[in-house]
Amino acid sequence: MSLKLYNTKTRSKDEFKPLSKKKVGMYSCGPTVYSSAHIGNMRSFTMADILKRTLLFLGYDVKHVMNITDVGHLISETDQDKMEEAAKREKKSAQEIAQFYTDEFMNDMKELNLLPADVFPKATEHIEEQIELVKILEEKGLTYKISDGIYFDTSKFPEYGKLSGQKTEDKEEGARVAKNPEKKNISDFALWKFSPKDEQRQMEWESPWGIGFPGWHVECSAMSVKHLGQPFDIHTGAIDLIPVHHENEIAQSKAAYGQPLADWWIHGEFVVLGDDKMAKSDGNVVSLTDIKKQGFNPLSYRYLILNTHYRSPLTFTTEALEAAQNALFNIRNEVRDWNKPDHVDEKWLTQFKEKLEDDLNTPQALALMWEIIKSDHPSSMKAATLLHMDHVLGLQLDKWIAIPLEVPDEITKLAADRNAARDAKNFNLSDTLRQKIEDAGYLIEDTKKGTKITEK
Repeated sequence: MSLKLYNTKTRSKDEFKPLSKKKVGMYSCGPTVYSSAHIGNMRSFTMADILKRTLLFLGYDVKHVMNITDVGHLISETDQDKMEEAAKREKKSAQEIAQFYTDEFMNDMKELNLLPADVFPKATEHIEEQIELVKILEEKGLTYKISDGIYFDTSKFPEYGKLSGQKTEDKEEGARVAKNPEKKNISDFALWKFSPKDEQRQMEWESPWGIGFPGWHVECSAMSVKHLGQPFDIHTGAIDLIPVHHENEIAQSKAAYGQPLADWWIHGEFVVLGDDKMAKSDGNVVSLTDIKKQGFNPLSYRYLILNTHYRSPLTFTTEALEAAQNALFNIRNEVRDWNKPDHVDEKWLTQFKEKLEDDLNTPQALALMWEIIKSDHPSSMKAATLLHMDHVLGLQLDKWIAIPLEVPDEITKLAADRNAARDAKNFNLSDTLRQKIEDAGYLIEDTKKGTKITEK
């Protein structure tokens, strides 16, 4: 079997064939760093991580680029840049806002055990490249100027809308930015925005068209061609980017350079909170910090993500996250007592590989992992096999497999006192001591072999 992925461009699950044998160029739309990333955002980045890990597991050499949007992302209805608005709101400079939330995002990636991209290009560090791209489009007669900026004329790109399958007349103006009566077509988008005449922006640059700043879409085209060339193999993102951002990337890139932007477009579904998708613009968000404050381990959220196929909506509830954390902690406590890794079971690894090759079917991969854990095979074999699998799953099982728990003396004493109280049928005291043990971060379990202490 070979790797098959669902390609939004073809609307089918196709056999993956890179442009250059075993080398893969991969671009992921990264965060807009005007506020904290929410767990819906982080699901998209985790999907990209799983894809990248799968490619590495299958022997590909991957160059991964993920942009940092620190200028140019406009706010719906106000037509103001999100970085500038955040700076006003938090009474900081736009640069301070960008750095703070970039650092926070990098920490979130680390907490979820996401492999870092090879390159994290920032929009503000590629202004020259973005200006050059706009100049190419202008020279080809694909742009026009109105009072607030330079726009791409989508009517001159016949393929516009092909990725989403959405006709131009079906698009809703104002869905992303303010309605503009000067635009020739509803779908036309800003390549370069002019700074307001009565206001000096914190982030603005000289250009052939006047002082201003780049539009949101142009950064990805400019930075991907610089760092990956064009075309490259895979472009990832969440499904909400398909009808506007990714359509615009494709239009300006192919129009400028005469070649497709990317061969494969891989999109992940939303995280649903209540009845609605999670979105910063609606204030309907939960961050990784939020779930940590509730006592959850960030890797529990990674486990929850793995347990739902990336092309299916993930309904987020505290109960679902708690179940995921219990499952993860049960794995940790189970594998602690195993013998050290010896040799892998090739049959299991083949099954694991086949599940990944079926459009990254991580729910089935997790099911196989549990089948291995519960099997009566030698623990050394199971340990070695799970460690290989965890190169993709990313649950950091190397920190738990065959590493016995070191229980502090005070916890061991509490457990002994609790057992003595239980033997004396002093169940009130027994329950009190059990609670003290749990409050300290441990669990006590009565087994046929005696009392077992595990971490919560």
